[in-house]
Amino acid sequence: MDGESLFWADQTAKAVKQRISEEPVLQKVVKQKGYICYDEKTPSGRIHIGSARGWIIHDTVAKALRELGLKAHFILSADDMDPMDAIPSGLDKAKYEKYMGVPMKNVPSPKPNYKSFADYYFKDSTEIFPEYGIEAELERTSQHYENGDFNPYIKLALGNFGKIQSIYQEVYGKVRATEKLPFNPICEKCGKIGTTLAYEWDSEREVVKYKCSPDMVDWAKGCEHEGEISPYDGNGKLPWKVEWAAKWPAIGVVYETAGKDHFTKGGARDVAIRICAQIFDYPPPYPSSRTDFGKGYEFFTVGGKKMSTSKGIGLSFREISSLISPKILKYLVVRTRPHAVIDFDPLGTNKLILLYDNYDRTERIYFGLEKADTEKETAHEKRAYELSYIGNIPAKIPSQVPLSLASMAVQTVNFDTEKSIAILQKIGKATKKLSPAEHKYLSERLRDAVSFVKEFAPEEYKFTVSEKINSVILAQLSDVQKSALKKLAEDLKKEFSQEELEKHLYDLAKKFDLKSNEFFSAAYLVLIGKERGPRLAPFLLSLDQKFVSERLRSVS
Repeated sequence: MDGESLFWADQTAKAVKQRISEEPVLQKVVKQKGYICYDEKTPSGRIHIGSARGWIIHDTVAKALRELGLKAHFILSADDMDPMDAIPSGLDKAKYEKYMGVPMKNVPSPKPNYKSFADYYFKDSTEIFPEYGIEAELERTSQHYENGDFNPYIKLALGNFGKIQSIYQEVYGKVRATEKLPFNPICEKCGKIGTTLAYEWDSEREVVKYKCSPDMVDWAKGCEHEGEISPYDGNGKLPWKVEWAAKWPAIGVVYETAGKDHFTKGGARDVAIRICAQIFDYPPPYPSSRTDFGKGYEFFTVGGKKMSTSKGIGLSFREISSLISPKILKYLVVRTRPHAVIDFDPLGTNKLILLYDNYDRTERIYFGLEKADTEKETAHEKRAYELSYIGNIPAKIPSQVPLSLASMAVQTVNFDTEKSIAILQKIGKATKKLSPAEHKYLSERLRDAVSFVKEFAPEEYKFTVSEKINSVILAQLSDVQKSALKKLAEDLKKEFSQEELEKHLYDLAKKFDLKSNEFFSAAYLVLIGKERGPRLAPFLLSLDQKFVSERLRSVS
């Protein structure tokens, strides 16, 4: 990074550094633990692509902090102490019904070789972090409870129950759940945490009295057991907003953002920063302060709809990562300011084509092969490329192949990668002798093209080369169109570059007094049975020339 960057991640890193310079408590924390960028996720089902926005933001800010010469790292935690409150689609309801209300760390995994339900769904996403270049230290919230890291904050929360109630009254205008202490024990009899209510704190003996209620929530039934238990060392958990506030001093967090729905007046962040500052006497992490909750990041939606992990709405992080290049998805998140909505709707649209084209343009700007409109845009695009690139940036730009062209190539040869590469070489879009890195790049882009065609592409991007022309199509062609196609068959005996052939096609249409779309649609009908198709010049060059000539001559 050269000079003063206006890129959002660099500005955030500077703001974090400035915040710490103003807070003596945080100065001690970073000296001991470094600059911790923290995020957390409740692994209640297949985790969706929307969650990846937070992971990439935190990882990118940690990277920007390291580039300032600071010891920064990104920690992602699985909130596995949370109760199971819904059964993900696809699981056996009869098998999992009895676990409703049980901490997810104690619910069995749907598949073998995982420690728990939470472990399975958390690793379903985190196992592919290397494909995104996400450098995260992975942990479980239950570890902090069991290790006693939260014990001092549990004691503070229980001892300051009245003050916490006052905070709720200040935020919401009323006291919520007056009887309920800020602690949820794990029932010693049935093992549930979502159905327990702690109602008395004995500060001398340091135990809470609780009951396991049969009707406290509508998604789980408690066993009606009553007892008392130490709140420490993993015997239960703090409620979500109190727990969020406790995590910051317990772990030493200096940066943690979240979706904008948490950053609202009366939202979780509003409550958590007050508890953190007033009860735990710790400065809330940036972008919050002791008095201002700040601003979270915008949603990552699919087709305008926010996604839910447990209900299975939208595409899972793992699923979409197998269909679209992680480097492209990471680029989309890094290049977009966190306060701007990302509406990702690849199904049946050309948005993927445009996204890949944008990536390729950013790459050309980075390597100095294309100029942006302004110096500010140039700096933005270069920094987006640097921070989103996975691995070491090569010394020279790879041979670029637009996704639209790659989609044409794979369909021409029935999705065969090596034959597709041969087509790209034939039409001059790939060198004859490929280095291993170039071959890898082309293979990845062609793989993405296969996914685009099979999973996302609208009909106008799909085609199959027709085995023969049927009589219905022949009847649609005028005599002039047929004559122009036969002339094209003769002309293709010469060798053309793509650019030369594109000019020749327009000249030929003009020569026969045809509008270009009338001539092009005639060629498409004869070759693929549709009036529209891939760019005609590279498509014609990609096909076997004997086949093309014979097909075009056969229109008479």
